[in-house]
This record gives sequence, C-alpha cells and structure tokens, in this order.
Amino acid sequence: MNKITFLGAGSTVFVKNVLGDVMMTEALQDFELALFDIDAERLSDSERLLQSLAQSLGSRCSVKTYVDRKEALRGAKYVINAIQVGGYDPCTITDFEIPKKYGLRQTIADTLGIGGIFRNLRTIPVMLDFAKDMQEVCPDAWFLNYTNPMAVLTNVMNVHGGIKTVGLCHSVQVCVPHLFDSLGIDQTGVVAKIAGINHMAWLLEVTKDGVDLYPEIKRLARQKQQETHDDMVRYELMHRFGYYVTESSEHSAEYHPYFIKRNYPELIERFNIPLDEYPRRCVNQIADWKEMREKLFASENIQHTRSHEYASHIMEAMETDRPYKIGGNVMNNGLITNLPREACVEVPCLVDGSGISPTYIGDLPPQLAALNRTNINTQLLTIEAAITGKKEHIYHAAMLDPHTAAELSMDDIVAMCDDLIEAHGDWLPKFS
Repeated sequence: MNKITFLGAGSTVFVKNVLGDVMMTEALQDFELALFDIDAERLSDSERLLQSLAQSLGSRCSVKTYVDRKEALRGAKYVINAIQVGGYDPCTITDFEIPKKYGLRQTIADTLGIGGIFRNLRTIPVMLDFAKDMQEVCPDAWFLNYTNPMAVLTNVMNVHGGIKTVGLCHSVQVCVPHLFDSLGIDQTGVVAKIAGINHMAWLLEVTKDGVDLYPEIKRLARQKQQETHDDMVRYELMHRFGYYVTESSEHSAEYHPYFIKRNYPELIERFNIPLDEYPRRCVNQIADWKEMREKLFASENIQHTRSHEYASHIMEAMETDRPYKIGGNVMNNGLITNLPREACVEVPCLVDGSGISPTYIGDLPPQLAALNRTNINTQLLTIEAAITGKKEHIYHAAMLDPHTAAELSMDDIVAMCDDLIEAHGDWLPKFS
C-alpha cells in the first residue's frame, strides 16, 4: 500500500490543509495517511478531523495514527515534516528572553539570528533521528520539509541524513501577490523569476508581456514609503539594493544589521518593526486554539478547498509524471554560481516522475549574493556545531550573525551563548 507519513501531525490546521489537498487529488487516492506526533491529544484531534474530512470528500485515503515513529515511517513513499522542537514554552521564551538581557532584540527568531541558531541546535538531532529511521524503513522516500530553520534543516537531511529532501516555504508563493496587492498592481499575466536562499530569495525578474515592471514597482514603493505600512523594511532593502526580497519585513529586519539597533531606536518606529512578534503570535495562537478547535469540529460535514501548499502538487507530479513548478530549497550543486556549494539555496524546480530537478540560475547580482553569504556563514557554522558537537562553532555562528555582531561584543556573544546553552538544558545535546 502507498503511504504518506506526516511527522508533527498535531499541527491540526496545517494537517487539514496538506492532507486535505491529498484527499482531493485523484493520483493520491488509496494512499494511507500515517500520522505521528508526540502530543497524543493533538494527534487524536487530527485523526478525528481527517476521518470526517475523508468522509465528506468521499476520499479513498485511509487515516491511521501511530505511537511508534519508526512504524509510522515504515514503507512510506513520502514523508511530510512539520515539527517544532521545544515549542513556545520553554524554548521560544528562552530564545527571546536571554538575548534581551544582553540588549539583543528580535522579531521572529526562527530562521537566523541567535534564536534561529538555537532552534537549529535543538532540532537537528531530532531530524537526524528521523533520517536514521528512514534509512532503515523507507530509504527511498522523499522528505518534504516545512520546518524552520528551513535552509539548515534541509541541508542537514540531504548531506548528513542521506535522505532525498526538498524544503518548502510559503514566502516564494506569496512574494509577488503580496507586493502587487500592496501597490495596487494587477497581477494578471505577470511572470517572475525568484532565487536566493530561504527567507532571502530575490525577485530577480518581474515582467508582463515582456515589459520590465520593476521601474513602476519602485516608483509606487517610493510613494508608499511616505506612509506607515507593514512592509517598510523590504521596500527599504529594495531601494538600497535594487531588488525585492521574498520574506516579510518582520523577518527581514533581523537578517541584516541595519534595522534593529540600540543606538538608533528611532528606526523601530520609522520602519514599523514589531519586536517580539513571534512570542505574541504564539500566545495568541495558544489562546485561540480552543475556539478554533470547536469551530473545526462543529460541523459533521467538514469541507476543504485545495490550498496553495506545494506538497500535494509535488506528490501528484511524481505519481503522474505531469510536470509541476515549485520554488524549492535544495543543495547548491552549481545552481547559483556565486554562492557556496555547501549551501542550501532556494530556486525554481521542475517536479515530475523522475523527482525534483532544480533550475540553473548562474550568478546573482553581486550585492544580493553578498547579502546571502552573510546568512549562509551562520547557517554553515551552525551545522558545523551540530555535527561536530563543538561549542566553539556555536560561538562562531553567533559572532558571524549580522544582527548579533552589529549589537554585541565578542565577549557578550560568548556569554549569551553559554547562558542559552545552560537554559536549554536537555533540549540540547552536550557540546564539548
């Protein structure tokens, strides 16, 4: 029997979107949808929801939960990953509160920065455990990774886990629609080319009927910057570096050394930067879950409309050999020629029966490659720390992080890392 395994299946709303899409895809009917999560209550919620959805949609997919991860993976053809290690309490709180004691403020802290480094360090061992299980029970499966930090975890699974992995992020899909909606431009017939690294990929080309739309985009963006709005950091980056970046302004503010600065507190208001944004979202999501849960289960006839998530389209393309284009995170095997080969990059990919074929990009504009490399430096040193178990590489990763290095001395960075290691306790492996 064909099998799709979902790791982190307690994320009930996301499970509904992704596996609801599967249930609506003819090529994926008769697959077993295998659910695994360490939270038994949330896992039960997801099972109940999917059983009801399968009945409403008339899907032939079967739904089964597992308490044994290896059995959930056994024989899987596709594995979807949406885990979060450590959750909001205690780990996200730790990622924000300890740096704050050193005067280092963050917005999201799930990709780069000191928060991203430590999210990686506690997640990588779990991912490598997944890879070990998969090597034993489903070595040929495709691993579809939705978990952040995307670039590092996708890199680790490919290089150190030996598992065919593609990283999937929403930022490429929503980049042009968000920009055009914000500027009031019609998106019909627009053709775009996007490449770079996850959360810092670039809108390299954007045309309509062969006409370059960037001059008009930049003209309208300059006007919009005269008022307060929620994308001011990205517009400023476009003004200074020439290109629009995929990930939101709250994310982008902490990937660079220019925006969150103690000596320039006025920048926070000037660029409308929401400090401590991710903890606020976590608190709100936790508070709203009870009401959301009641709404999900209020109807006996649960419905679903196929979402924009890539997962079902990828699996459909592989099953049918009908090509589908995605923006995927893959290893840089000569794809972007002025970024390190060791890096994970985000490029257009063609998916079909032969798997995932990334697109050759060549050189990025030099200023964009330079910005990407500042983030890649920290990514690669975080991997080095996780794989070697050497604490010194944690310090190196943090000292090379653009935002952290711009705010703190080397002594403070080392002390902060030590405090974070101690506070995380058993959520981290032991470092020498």
